[in-house]
Amino acid sequence: MFGRLLNILNDPAPAIDPLASDERELALAALLVRLARSDEDYAEAEKVRIDRVLAARNGLSTQEASELRHHAEEVEASAPDTVRFTRALKDKVAYEDRAGVIEALWDVALADGERDAHEETLIRLASKLLGVNDVDSALARRRVEERRN
Repeated sequence: MFGRLLNILNDPAPAIDPLASDERELALAALLVRLARSDEDYAEAEKVRIDRVLAARNGLSTQEASELRHHAEEVEASAPDTVRFTRALKDKVAYEDRAGVIEALWDVALADGERDAHEETLIRLASKLLGVNDVDSALARRRVEERRN
């Protein structure tokens, strides 16, 4: 799974081959890691939030979610650009689930209680590349903010 996803992300013209469920979640986890690292402060609160998001989305234990995040950190460090993550997800995931990806991104971005410009820029880019409209992205952010209050 790990190697196949890296091949897909690094191939300039990958075949339209469906990602398995675990590969989609690894791609999402890597995108979450990229977001958390985008402000050059990959804080523990963000790692914990990524683990919680992954556990909730996939019914994983804390340990399993942490292991998935560790694999995602390797994928993120090896992947060439954000466009590849979003392309891998957009081509293989229904719109409703892509809106859920944006919600997961906002969940991680707001984990430290601050709205960072680098993180917001990456979320706007991911929304655009995933084909998630501005209204649905804003609604995703509001849902996350409401849960945090």
